[in-house]
Amino acid sequence: MTVKTMPLGPIGTNCYLLEDEGTQTAAVIDPGGEAGRVLEVLREDGMTLSAILLTHGHYDHTGGVGGLEAACPGTPIYIHRADVEGVNPSLFPTLPQAQVHFYDEGDRVQAGGISLEVLHTPGHSKGSVVLKGGGILFTGDTLFQGSCGRTDLPGGSYAEIMASLARLSALPGDYRVCPGHEGLSTLEAERRQNYYMREAVRG
Repeated sequence: MTVKTMPLGPIGTNCYLLEDEGTQTAAVIDPGGEAGRVLEVLREDGMTLSAILLTHGHYDHTGGVGGLEAACPGTPIYIHRADVEGVNPSLFPTLPQAQVHFYDEGDRVQAGGISLEVLHTPGHSKGSVVLKGGGILFTGDTLFQGSCGRTDLPGGSYAEIMASLARLSALPGDYRVCPGHEGLSTLEAERRQNYYMREAVRG
C-alpha cells in the first residue's frame, strides 16, 4: 500500500490517497476540495476509486466528495451517523445520500489493501472517527501534531476530546499519525510532547 498526502481546499486539509498497487484501486480519506486534483493523481497512477472515507463531516473535509462522486458514480462514502443526522448544514454539507454508508466503533473498512478499524473519537464533532490500520492512525481533527481539534463548534466538547485523546494515548505500541491538518507525527511523539494529550492522560 502507498499513502499519498495532498493538502486540499481553502485551509489545506490533508487528503490521503491509499493506493493498492495489486488491485489498482485506491481509497480517499477526507477529500476537502479540488476533486479534479485527486482525480488527476488517480488517473496518473492508474487507480480506480474504491471508497471515500470521512473522519468527520465538516465542509473542509468533505468539499471534494460531490466532484469525486460525479466522476466516479456509485463510489461508497463512509461517515459516522452523528455527523449526518440533525447537524448544521452550513458546517456539515449534505452528502450524496444514495451512496452514504454509516460506520461506527469497531467496524472495519477495506482501503488500499489493508483493513482499517474505526475508532469513534468524539470531541471535535459528535461523529469524529480515527481510522487505524497498517501502523497508521488517520486522526482527522481529533489529534494534530502538538495539538488537537477545536471544540467550540456545534457538536464539539472539550471533555469528549480529552477522553478521545486519552484513549489514543493508551493504544499499545507506536503509530504513524496522519492528521487532518498540518504535519505528520507519531503517536509516541505526541505522548511525549503534545500538551493536550498529556493533560488528557493526567485526567
